[in-house]
Amino acid sequence: MRVRHSDVREEGASAQADGEIPGGGAGAPGTVPGPRGGSRSARRTGGARPPRRGRRRVLRWVSSVLSLLILGTAAAGYLYYRHLNGSIQTDALNLGENKLGGSKPNAFGQTPLNILLIGSDARNDAENQALGGATDTFDGPPLADVQMLLHLSADRSNMSVVSMPRDTMLMMPKCTEPGGKVHPASKGLVQTNESIQRGGPGCTVAAWSELTKIPIDHFMMIDFKGVVRMADAIGGVPVCVEQNVHSRTRDGKGSGLKLPKGTSVIQGETALQWLRTRYGFEDGTDIGRTHAQHQYMNSMAREFRKNAKLSNPVKLNSLAQAAIEAMVVDTGLNKIDKLFDLSMELKKVPPGRITMTTMPWIYSTKPGLDGRVEPKPGEAEDLFRMVREDIALDGQGSASPAASATPGAPASPSAPAQQQPTTAPTGAATAAPPAKIAVTVRNSTGGKDGTEAKVKGRASEVAALLTGKGFTKVVADTQTGAEDTSVIRYATDAQAADAAAVATALGLPAGSVQKSDQVAGIVVFVGKDWRTGGTPTPPPAAPTKAPDSAHALNGDNDQACMPIQPGFTW
Repeated sequence: MRVRHSDVREEGASAQADGEIPGGGAGAPGTVPGPRGGSRSARRTGGARPPRRGRRRVLRWVSSVLSLLILGTAAAGYLYYRHLNGSIQTDALNLGENKLGGSKPNAFGQTPLNILLIGSDARNDAENQALGGATDTFDGPPLADVQMLLHLSADRSNMSVVSMPRDTMLMMPKCTEPGGKVHPASKGLVQTNESIQRGGPGCTVAAWSELTKIPIDHFMMIDFKGVVRMADAIGGVPVCVEQNVHSRTRDGKGSGLKLPKGTSVIQGETALQWLRTRYGFEDGTDIGRTHAQHQYMNSMAREFRKNAKLSNPVKLNSLAQAAIEAMVVDTGLNKIDKLFDLSMELKKVPPGRITMTTMPWIYSTKPGLDGRVEPKPGEAEDLFRMVREDIALDGQGSASPAASATPGAPASPSAPAQQQPTTAPTGAATAAPPAKIAVTVRNSTGGKDGTEAKVKGRASEVAALLTGKGFTKVVADTQTGAEDTSVIRYATDAQAADAAAVATALGLPAGSVQKSDQVAGIVVFVGKDWRTGGTPTPPPAAPTKAPDSAHALNGDNDQACMPIQPGFTW
């Protein structure tokens, strides 16, 4: 027979009124301790109080039990903490040579945070293989099929996410694995999702750094089974389709996703199918898949906020366990307390200030690259620049722009963080006196697109500028180059501080100093931005909102619904 909660309360009240505790208690059977240690029944019948020694024994027993419980809980918590720490998988942060370092504080001491989120299609274990996909890829090298850069603003008022379609073609940087294996820089365009095969997620980070010039502080990588575990732990993620959809072509391709029109709460393998679906969304390309991933990510963020409450410790534990076992992170996130601190920072941003975007792109016109894309000139760089300069992509600025006039308050979102004076990396050697630094200057003023002729004699003019600042070992090189923005490249770590000193003398930003195996010493490449005058032409004002081509989606938008490709309905 089912017992209502009210019945239980009524039984308890009745028993206490009669001076009884159902099932007995610490005192004599059938009695309730009185205010002075005796019992109501004893006092009613004139009974004596229990001996004082007996009361002490009971108190000692209770205190001993409590002590054991407290110590046991603490030990269990510590052991579980150690267990979770031992479950964290790590890998190197950046395997490339052009290491920009971490994000720099703004003028008010606030530091933004950039995290590269990587979705791997690894099928190197039974659990991942059971989730499907092409069997010819089992045990093969993984691909970084999902790449999203998460930018947390310095004032923690907003968050920006930039996705790169997996079909994007890029020049791959040189990547060196911790064990010493070298993957040379590519001589031609390579699909971005192959970056992970060049040493691991650290090479994906290097490729992003090379393209965007955004300092990346951390990465987090998750595979297929991790997606399933996370979706299950959170209890499902709501998603929406405008029509019934079935992602399956006549020849058997597609994710297999099958959903009815409207909103469905998906988890497990269905969540993975959603993230993998290409055939059936929008125009059947990787771009539609990216937009579906944004909808899922926004919805999952809202679900996390609903579920990640101390009032539900079981779900919290489940989420923590699923997240930690699913991820590979860099060594800067290899402890539970570090991951917890990161989650607290991310939690500061309300969903309405989260903006999901896709890197502006164009279809490649190069032979053999049909259907592949490349970053859209101008607009992709605008988006990257907004992230570099900590400008909110939603156009709303910081949380409290008026307060930014005082130190410690949120900085202006348009502050040119990249224009800070160039300094040597922390721990680097002090720069030599200018007269002892050998510098070569190359004329690269034609730019990468070659639409303008190089300015004659420009290398000699910039060399003369350096000579006038005390750099007497300067040579104007007969070799030229092609750069849109002026850069300084150096060959070895020992030259880093000297290269930074050259940049400072010329008024170039910190991001212009790069390590490269393509030079023998310190080389100044005078770019298209410095065709005349004593300093490079300042760039135009940064945009205040993401370009329309970035397909922005706000985190509060719970009405987003995926359009369905003709021929994939049921």
